Amino acid sequence: MAKGTIQTLHRVPRYPHAWGWALLLSQAVAALAWWRWGWRIGLPLMFATHLAFWWGVLWPQSGMYSPVLARLPIVDKRVWLTIDDGPSDDTLAVLDLLDAHRAKATFFVVGARAGARPELVREIARRGHGIGNHSRSHPSAWFWMLGPRGMRAEIEGCQAILRDITGIAPRWFRAVVGMANPFVSAPLRDLGLARVAWSARGFDGVEKNSAAVLARIERGIAPGAIVLLHEGARHGNNVETIGMLLQRLDALGYRTVLPDEL
Repeated sequence: MAKGTIQTLHRVPRYPHAWGWALLLSQAVAALAWWRWGWRIGLPLMFATHLAFWWGVLWPQSGMYSPVLARLPIVDKRVWLTIDDGPSDDTLAVLDLLDAHRAKATFFVVGARAGARPELVREIARRGHGIGNHSRSHPSAWFWMLGPRGMRAEIEGCQAILRDITGIAPRWFRAVVGMANPFVSAPLRDLGLARVAWSARGFDGVEKNSAAVLARIERGIAPGAIVLLHEGARHGNNVETIGMLLQRLDALGYRTVLPDEL
């Protein structure tokens, strides 16, 4: 892969406030239509423009508020494994599984959890895996509606913790539950972070049945797929699920890759 192609994978937001101008313009157009043709045209148009901006928040692969990487541009049988929500009691077992299958992954870790168990974060790095920013406190119920100050605190807080633990600032960010509102772009730009979504998932954060999770993930497996996985879920089956997935990838002839290795 050419150097220029590699660089385009890591896309940091360049215009973090462009959404504001787009919102103002869309509402001006809707107001003009309302004035010119009445509410029967203006009201649906205003609703449609608001819906578009909500789609940018609720759809993890939406690039409305910042560039987002959802698939690697490769054609051979390689996938990027990403593991969210650690470090946890599962971390060492997951690392051993990855070693056994000669696989690499990026762990999108939560800053507060990393600060409580820094030795696990260092072990992830020591074994050659990637470490990404997944917010400071993982506020899953309200991350999508944080204001600019709260959003910046979550992203910058995690970045500082991980930099202090490993000596290296992460380059990749994953929004909590994948939802990124308009205020995510400015801190990503300032910290040089690029946002990552996914193209294959099995809902292993909530689904206990590992076979069902694996079946969902396999439907999204293709060259360049970004696979979303979790560790430390309450149901306790994440390690089993990751082990089954690694076995299935081996059977299908797939290898793992980290984007910075391309």
